[in-house]
Amino acid sequence: MPDRATISAERAPIVRYAYKASLIGAAHRFELADEGMTWLIAGKSGLWPYVDICAIRLSYRPVSMQSRRFRADIDHVSGGRIAILSTTWQTAALMAPQDHDYRVFIAQLHERMEKAGSRAALIGGLRPRIFAAAIVFLTLVAIAISGLLVRAIATGEFAGVLFLLGFAALFAWQIGGFVRRNKPQAYTFDRLPEALLP
Repeated sequence: MPDRATISAERAPIVRYAYKASLIGAAHRFELADEGMTWLIAGKSGLWPYVDICAIRLSYRPVSMQSRRFRADIDHVSGGRIAILSTTWQTAALMAPQDHDYRVFIAQLHERMEKAGSRAALIGGLRPRIFAAAIVFLTLVAIAISGLLVRAIATGEFAGVLFLLGFAALFAWQIGGFVRRNKPQAYTFDRLPEALLP
């Protein structure tokens, strides 16, 4: 019979992650153990065995306070869903990134699910309809800016031309980057999408 030290040596180390979704309330806490993922959110807690997690969606979700924010939506076979964010609120004016801890937690979750024989759907980016709507919106904005730019050049409004060029560059950088990162895709346990992780 193996001794207690041998048994504990065979167990994978527990991986923990926590973040504050708002200034009010306790942090959302998560733990990866041999039995599955445990969670504690708003006074409720639970244990989700890895094989009972039916889907994970990774996405890039910047906000005005933090341009490098990532999100993982984890679905359970019972219909429950948990969102895990890569940032945490510290003060009323500061949302801090937790890039390293978030990346380690998400990578470990995928690794443990694969070892458990999970058949979860692994999805990256936006839902296809939302992505299509974003592409249509970007196209309409590009047409509008092009029309205004042609008119500004024709009337000799060079200050307007500079403003439109600056606005177009900023818009393409911010919104274009969001859409590019969130292109709908399927991925595998051993190849997580780099664009959707910090």
